[in-house]
Amino acid sequence: MDKNFTILYVDDEQQNLISFRAAFRREYNILTAISGKEAIEVLKENDVQLIISDQRMPEMTGVEFLEKVLPAYPDVIRMILTGFSDVEAIIDAINKGKVFRYITKPWDENELRMTIENARTLYNLQIKNKSLVDELQVKVQEQERTLKLFMKYVPEQVVQKALSNTGDSIFEGEIRNITVLFCDIRGFTSMSEVFTPKEVVSFLNNYYSIMTEVVKKHNGVVNQFVGDEIFGVFGAPVAYSNNEENAVFCAIEMMEKLAELNELYKDKLAEPIGMGIGINSGEVVAGNLGSEDKIEYSVTGDTVNTGKRIEMLTKDKPNSILISKEVYNKVESVIDAKAWQPIAVKGKKEKILVYEIVGKK
Repeated sequence: MDKNFTILYVDDEQQNLISFRAAFRREYNILTAISGKEAIEVLKENDVQLIISDQRMPEMTGVEFLEKVLPAYPDVIRMILTGFSDVEAIIDAINKGKVFRYITKPWDENELRMTIENARTLYNLQIKNKSLVDELQVKVQEQERTLKLFMKYVPEQVVQKALSNTGDSIFEGEIRNITVLFCDIRGFTSMSEVFTPKEVVSFLNNYYSIMTEVVKKHNGVVNQFVGDEIFGVFGAPVAYSNNEENAVFCAIEMMEKLAELNELYKDKLAEPIGMGIGINSGEVVAGNLGSEDKIEYSVTGDTVNTGKRIEMLTKDKPNSILISKEVYNKVESVIDAKAWQPIAVKGKKEKILVYEIVGKK
């Protein structure tokens, strides 16, 4: 038996208290009280697992006492002693006081001992279940923190897509028509020379945070940060019907945000930071690449390579947004743009047409 299991027996008849202690003191730690009021004081000073209370007591009945202590001691098992004349009222009160059992008087020692053992088993199960629930909550919180941290490295849409994947493998690519946006800082090297390493990191984090919000606002996803470059994708992993328009309006707002960023750092910068953006649209292969240990959601194909080449054309013209012919065909009704002369880019046999955005119509 478990001497660490403490029972509080409450009865207004002193002889009953003596009899109960004599019957069960060898098996359990027994505390007694002659009234509900005294029992409340005993509970304040002791760790009790089971309360057995007589029903008919002056000042406070057993049910009233058990209801009163329930909020402060919800885990304690409660039992009540009653005469046959009170049984119907006790049954009605069981739900209110969450009474485990009622026992008719006079009680049979063997029967009461068996009931107490059942109560002890129930108490231990309650405590174990509570511990398991607490552990589960900790695990859930840890998983939520891990997932939130993971989403800082991988776009949220990619995570959700992977979690909802019911196939045998997450390494399955798909053909998508998307729009890609490459954004690169101009003058980053000169800025690095006047900033301390800590200041460079602070600036880049500020820059990334601002620009990422703009990309998200226009239904895009930042696929990669490469040095001071941002690679944004519109149309994967979530598809939209107006990817080109989203990307172009995103680029225009990014230029507006750059002006705000320069204003913020004007006292530190020798000259304003510039930025170049290139946008292209077309077919790519989108999906998870890597191994079972490390994966990365990626979009690959000539569309991506050409988009990067278009962005590189802005090196000689900072703060410009260049778009391909494919993008221009989809947005010419909503933006003003001027065509450049056909220009050769690395990796393309034929010269390509690009348009420089002037602004929204």
